[in-house]
Amino acid sequence: MKGWMGKFRALTLFGSLALLLSGCGQENLSALIPKGYGAEKSLDLIILTAIIMLFVLLIVMLVYITVLVRFRKKKGQKDFIPKQVEGNKTLETIWTVIPILLLIIIAVPTVAATFDLADESGAKDKLNVEVTGNQYWWHFNYKGQEIQTSQDLYIPTGEKVYLNMKSSDVIHSFWVPAISGKMDVNPENENTMFIKANEEGVYYGKCAELCGPSHALMDFKIIAVSPEEFDQWVKDMQNVDPKAVAEGETAKQGQTLFEESNCMGCHAIGSSPVQVGPNLTNFGERTRIAGILDHNKENLISWIMNPDSIKPGNKMDGKYPELSRDEASKIADYLLQLKPSSITAEDAGK
Repeated sequence: MKGWMGKFRALTLFGSLALLLSGCGQENLSALIPKGYGAEKSLDLIILTAIIMLFVLLIVMLVYITVLVRFRKKKGQKDFIPKQVEGNKTLETIWTVIPILLLIIIAVPTVAATFDLADESGAKDKLNVEVTGNQYWWHFNYKGQEIQTSQDLYIPTGEKVYLNMKSSDVIHSFWVPAISGKMDVNPENENTMFIKANEEGVYYGKCAELCGPSHALMDFKIIAVSPEEFDQWVKDMQNVDPKAVAEGETAKQGQTLFEESNCMGCHAIGSSPVQVGPNLTNFGERTRIAGILDHNKENLISWIMNPDSIKPGNKMDGKYPELSRDEASKIADYLLQLKPSSITAEDAGK
């Protein structure tokens, strides 16, 4: 495309795409629609900074246009040189002091928010969860509660939940945009932060650090429920019997296959601290399979039979004997029965 018409068409195309894509996304995966304490603090700073940047842009454009109009060379003017302001102490003072004031306006609330979000003085009296980042899943250990989960983290609304985070392999980054800011998860040291959800709901979390071929698929969920529902969920999870026999013939056969296929060598049901693979205690209540697939039997069968085709680079391949579709179907029947609590993600926010 050449000429001004070509540029106009290109600009129209990019503008239309930008307008269209701005409507994409999910409500509970947006830092611009905060549903938690940390996300609100972050959005306040984003708005403040954007307003100041817009103010600076308008001033610069105003000065630019004024100079273009007022000091441009007019017809009949030869060797025209506009009035020079070099050495004008008043102007130099103005354009030195104003940026300093703007930086102070940004810095004061930013520093205050940083210290506020790093405050852990109340951690001892609140719920603490050990978070472990793995390629490509998340493990959660509720300290003092004898509860282990993976992929879905249940929390009570209106209360601070303190997270002590570490990685088992490479650097990851814990990020739930609608609730909080990001925090790196390192293998060498433990990083801490707190989250606080204002409303019940299912909030989508992402790994925000490039950690391998399935980095973009390392999703998890935070399920925020009322404090009363959370207390009930805790009781239900603590009363799980990992040896309970499945109901139904195919599910019973699936449970036997699950045990004989060495699945228990990596996974755990109950409060076992095994972290080789995700804890499956409440697998039947999860919102997604492998963090990304719709939670249904067909997707679970596909995941069991060929996980690498869905999440490349995961460590599940080659850890168990090859299974037929019928065997995978029976194991799926068993896993989908693992529903120890009446409090589920589907009820959050209803």
